[in-house]
Amino acid sequence: MKPISVQLYSLRRESERNFDAVLERLAAIGYQGVEPFNLHGKTPESFKAQVEDLGMVVSSSHHPWANRADINEVVDTVAALGLTRAAGGFGTDDFADLDAVKRTADTVNSLTDTLSGHGLGLFLHNHWWEFAEIEGRLGYHWIAELCPDVQFEVDTYWAANFGAVDVAAEVARVKDRVPLLHIKDGPLVQGEAHLAVGDGKMDIPGIIAAADPDVLEWNIVELDQCDTDMMTAVERSYRYLAGNGLAAGGA
Repeated sequence: MKPISVQLYSLRRESERNFDAVLERLAAIGYQGVEPFNLHGKTPESFKAQVEDLGMVVSSSHHPWANRADINEVVDTVAALGLTRAAGGFGTDDFADLDAVKRTADTVNSLTDTLSGHGLGLFLHNHWWEFAEIEGRLGYHWIAELCPDVQFEVDTYWAANFGAVDVAAEVARVKDRVPLLHIKDGPLVQGEAHLAVGDGKMDIPGIIAAADPDVLEWNIVELDQCDTDMMTAVERSYRYLAGNGLAAGGA
């Protein structure tokens, strides 16, 4: 079993009120790692030290995005967090048609080349639009083919494209390039809130089983929004994954 992390975007509102309390609560729940999107005024060094003092590690980071920030800032921050990969992600316009996808692929390949010179890799986080068809193929398939050196953090809920895509098959398709999975759940209805992992329509066991255990490093809970209390949903998600033997926790 791979350890459980959490994307801190899930708890962005709670973190704005008391970031330290959020980190302490996650450690008490049993989370083994955190994936920040914002350091809320902390330096990368102090954030890393605080997380490790709480018995967790920085599993990965969405701060800063490699394709949206100065590359020197990306390299310095990723190194200070003790990581070997930077994150990238793209919008709907970047997957509007095949020409847009090819431009996106050029950007990705340029980033992987630059980052490799600093001993770093690049992983891409997706949304639903990468899993829409573009000239007979999913956009994700085009990127996987055109960008052979990039890795993937498959956001499994968005990859479902609201039920149109077999997510386990998509994870299996690129499993040799998937060190990170975003595990989230929900009703698979566009515009409706997410649910605690295990409470929605996603085949969580099948998706995790489709990953390559020699490549996968982290199962990362992320819930963009919930109609219930978010911390409760984050804890319930942890309990589902750990309690069903799908991922490893610490409590």
